[in-house]
Amino acid sequence: MRTEKPIVAFTLTVVLALAACSPAKEPVLLGTLEWDRISATAEVSEPVLRVAVAEGAKVEAGDLLLSLDGRRMDARLAQAQATVEQQQARLSELMHGARIEQLDALRAAVASAQASQVEATRQYSRLADLAGKQFVARATLDTARASRDRAVAQTAAAQAQLRELTEGTRPEQIAQAEAALRTAQSAAEELRLSRARLEVRAPRAGRVDALPFKAGDQPPPGASVASLLVGEAPYARVFIPSSIRVGVHEGQKFLVRVQGGDHELHATLRSVAREPSFTPYYALTGDDASRLVYRAELVLTDVEARALPAGVPVQARLAR
Repeated sequence: MRTEKPIVAFTLTVVLALAACSPAKEPVLLGTLEWDRISATAEVSEPVLRVAVAEGAKVEAGDLLLSLDGRRMDARLAQAQATVEQQQARLSELMHGARIEQLDALRAAVASAQASQVEATRQYSRLADLAGKQFVARATLDTARASRDRAVAQTAAAQAQLRELTEGTRPEQIAQAEAALRTAQSAAEELRLSRARLEVRAPRAGRVDALPFKAGDQPPPGASVASLLVGEAPYARVFIPSSIRVGVHEGQKFLVRVQGGDHELHATLRSVAREPSFTPYYALTGDDASRLVYRAELVLTDVEARALPAGVPVQARLAR
């Protein structure tokens, strides 16, 4: 029994010495696997008529995701198109000037007014002679004078209308008609774009992650009607402790183990947040609850990583 104590003491000394000489263990960074996400939104509130894809389906840019009811928009577009045609006809009328039938009608009106003026002038002259001889009352002469003046005014008005048509449309009127036509065309084009966007299409190639609305639902304006996972590969969102932040920089290589996977995958550090935050609940280890961490993104570079789903827990360590 006396010889055992020196042996035990010697063994403990060797173990402690080896532990002191062994390198420090690399910290394990916890996080989740993520994909870049984009959303397709509904610009107006209309019922969903048809869902063209299923969740998990791969889509290309421009593929139809779902269709919204476009009957209300079609009616507004038809009204706007009718306004465009009306403005086009108005401009064409001003550009071409008066028709020959209008000119003939105004010439006839001028001739009729001139004839009435001649007759009224002669009648007034006769009554003026008789009034000078006191054969007619003064009131009768005043009536004849008024009829003559009215005939003169009607002749002048008819001649002015004829000159307006024969001299053509004023440039200001044509400019106003052109501006009104452009306004109507812009309103119709805006409605055509809104009508086209009732067919919600994929803005980028990717995989459908979520379709929160089904056929018959009516999403509110601006609501996300489809969520897509895009990009060549997923990335691991991990949290770097402040104690090792100085030694970590963009472009460094990491090894990532996905929960349920049988081996580690290669990754490259894409970005690190400039502002720190407190350790999230799922990354707590020991006394980490009060420590600051920096959110980082590690892009997985292995081809097999392209088939991995989002939301899976991961562990990452710096590759040496």
